[in-house]
Amino acid sequence: MKIEERKLKVGEVYEGYFNDDEEGVTGYDERLDIRPKYQREFVYKDKQRDEVIRTVLKGLPLNVIYWCKTGEDTYEVLDGQQRTISLCEYIDNSFSVDEKFFGNLPTDIQKQILDYELFVYVCDGTDSEKLDWFKIINIAGEQLTDQELRNAVYAGSWVSDAKR
Repeated sequence: MKIEERKLKVGEVYEGYFNDDEEGVTGYDERLDIRPKYQREFVYKDKQRDEVIRTVLKGLPLNVIYWCKTGEDTYEVLDGQQRTISLCEYIDNSFSVDEKFFGNLPTDIQKQILDYELFVYVCDGTDSEKLDWFKIINIAGEQLTDQELRNAVYAGSWVSDAKR
């Protein structure tokens, strides 16, 4: 498996952001599937979501985000979906942090958030290599249930139908 290190600004990832329960979640100018079919729904509590924003506002580093290459210039989030959605939903004015919506922030603070650099590892390999990496990455963090791990391993149309 090949792994490439990238630094991307939050504003780049937010470009073309779209979040819909039925259609999925995309960003990075529609080249990034933020919530692939094998990923669970958004599970962060408000406090966790808000801490992502506070971390960025303080200029502190967020954990590494992992993407998988799915085509020539298309990707899916392997790990970091919760953080990515938290950032994009904040920029979308879907919630406030400390009683401040993104749209009401001074332009210099908005720019600080949009220019914040995310550390992203992009992997390119076989499906089984990607799934193995997904299992390893998810040992830490917000614990996956046995069913969520099965969904990752057995992603496909049947699983999507069963979820609906």
